[in-house]
Amino acid sequence: MSPISDGDRLVPPLWFRLGARVRGVGTITGFLGLCIGMVGALALPESWFPDALTFVLTLGGFALLVLGLGLTFAPGAPSMAARAVAPSVVGRWSAINSPASHVPSHGTHGHGQTFAIDVVYEPENAARPAFGEGRAFRPPADFPAFGRQLLAPADGRVVTIRDTARDHRSRSTWPAVAYMMVEGFVRELAGSRHVLGNYVVLDLGDGAYATLAHLQRGSATVLPDQRVRRGEVIGRCGNSGNSSEPHLHFQLMDHPWPLIAAGLPFVFTGVSIEGSARHDALPANDQVMVATPDPLPSTPQSPASPHRP
Repeated sequence: MSPISDGDRLVPPLWFRLGARVRGVGTITGFLGLCIGMVGALALPESWFPDALTFVLTLGGFALLVLGLGLTFAPGAPSMAARAVAPSVVGRWSAINSPASHVPSHGTHGHGQTFAIDVVYEPENAARPAFGEGRAFRPPADFPAFGRQLLAPADGRVVTIRDTARDHRSRSTWPAVAYMMVEGFVRELAGSRHVLGNYVVLDLGDGAYATLAHLQRGSATVLPDQRVRRGEVIGRCGNSGNSSEPHLHFQLMDHPWPLIAAGLPFVFTGVSIEGSARHDALPANDQVMVATPDPLPSTPQSPASPHRP
């Protein structure tokens, strides 16, 4: 389905936007209602919790939870024009969970992730630790992506910053990944900030918001409401939130709050994708892209202290 024109702004189809709003609020509200209703039915006296209230909370909560989960894991997405943005990394990076291979790329529409991409640093002169070899929980510094600079993908304004979450160890074997899946479910119930870890949300204008997630703790170099230029350093790659190893999670959204945002498609400009002649595109899963520093001049910014919420 084509995007809908809203003045000079292109926005996703109305049904996709409404689904995103209902999905985020409905899943959490439904889960809480179901839990409260079950506790009332099993553990509280009827004088405190009448049968009618128990019925409404339990049945209503279950219905909202099913609706929210259905909208979260529904296959596919509407067809929309992709927005061109600069890559937020420099060097050789391989893609995992790429929308060029599958949509929704992470298997979920939740938290605006429909068209999100994960990229890991693959330097030619240093091997990235292989999955399944060595320790199950490696220190993040074992991975070459950890601490790499992350750049603004376009001119914009800083909306939200979080950079106090810890950088945890990797999940580098199948048992460790199984643990991460259980941990990830808990993070989902706790909200977007616990899924994304440390992150920056930028308002790019025209109804598009960029999220750079899993940043290194304390690495944010910008402040809320600060204007940034494309290619400006805004933080460093870390391993916070629901992350198996240090990497950049990047996505575009139609709303500054990931919990109720609908994902937007995008392509990276000026990248070289190994095995392809395309330069305005996205790497598919396991493809390597090479991103060079932005050649455009950037207006100097006033030094800013890292934000501490």
